Amino acid sequence: MTSPSDPSRAAASPAALPDTDTVLARIADVLATRLPANGGDPASSYVAKLFSKGPDAALKKVGEEATELVMAVKDGAPDRIVAEAADLWFHCLVVLTEHGIRPEQVLAELARREGVSGLAEKAGRNKA
Repeated sequence: MTSPSDPSRAAASPAALPDTDTVLARIADVLATRLPANGGDPASSYVAKLFSKGPDAALKKVGEEATELVMAVKDGAPDRIVAEAADLWFHCLVVLTEHGIRPEQVLAELARREGVSGLAEKAGRNKA
C-alpha cells in the first residue's frame, strides 16, 4: 500500500486504483454510525468528537482543508494535492452526514450538470 505522500498516487491510472465506485457511500455509512443519535462515542472516534462539538467544528475543518488544498496546488505538489483533496472531501462528507445528505445526492447533482455548459448552468441557478 502506498502512503499519502507517495507521488505515484497522484499519477496512478484508474485501472491501478482500488474499487472506488462505492467508496463515498461506504464512508458515509461509517460516518452515520458516528452521529450522536447512533451512539457515536467522542472518546473513541474523531468524527464523533467533531459531531459532539456542533456543526461549526466540521465547517471549520472544511475551511482549513480547502485552504491546505489551495496551498498544495500553489506549491505544485501532486502528492499533497491528492492528500489535501481527500481531506477536504472527507470533511465535506462529515458535513453532509450532519445534514442527512448522502453523497449519492451530490453525485446525482453532478450527473445532472454533466454536459451542461458551466455558464448556462450558472445562469439557470441565478434565475431560480
